[in-house]
Amino acid sequence: MTQHPHTALHLAPGDSDIPAPAQPALRVVQETDAIDLAAAERAAGQFLHALGISTETESLRGTPGRMARAYAELFSPRPFDLTTFPNDEGYDELVLARSIPVRSVCEHHLLPFVGTAHVGYLPGRRILGLSKLARVVEHFACRPQVQERLTKQVADWLQTQLEPKGVGVVIEAEHSCMTLRGVQATGSSTLTSTLLGTLRNDARSRGEFLALAGLT
Repeated sequence: MTQHPHTALHLAPGDSDIPAPAQPALRVVQETDAIDLAAAERAAGQFLHALGISTETESLRGTPGRMARAYAELFSPRPFDLTTFPNDEGYDELVLARSIPVRSVCEHHLLPFVGTAHVGYLPGRRILGLSKLARVVEHFACRPQVQERLTKQVADWLQTQLEPKGVGVVIEAEHSCMTLRGVQATGSSTLTSTLLGTLRNDARSRGEFLALAGLT
């Protein structure tokens, strides 16, 4: 399963005083092999049987199929158009979307982790449709993941596609592989961050981002 969208949007360079040319929206889809739900259902049934769980009862008979469909949904992000617009007003302050829901699956145990993401950027020549910040988070979360990689993928991709002056991504999530098994640390959460450009190099901008995200 690829870790990146199959196409890339290259924003045109040029003098910031010259109006940015119109940019077609980038259609973002995840490249995957075709999903075989029938094979997944058979495998789910074998998995349950190997763990000593019978699927012969009325309530469990459909469980392998439900498992297959559930994981197919978890691993299938919705396609979307990455819509950007010229920054005609020269807006140079932080744009921040807080508390974006995150749900993914730990690649080590295939157990869910859920939480929120705070994603912000300092605009350059173009600005992004606000809903697309949540779409980008969903796109990278819909696969077996580790939280550290997910945080960096969202930030790196926005930096590449949007070419802003800076990007900040913070994710806080609860991992059921920690709370339901093993150490059983109920209520614990994990916090990860990636800061790029001005948000990494300038202490004042970094502090503003963290304050607006509610982290200080």
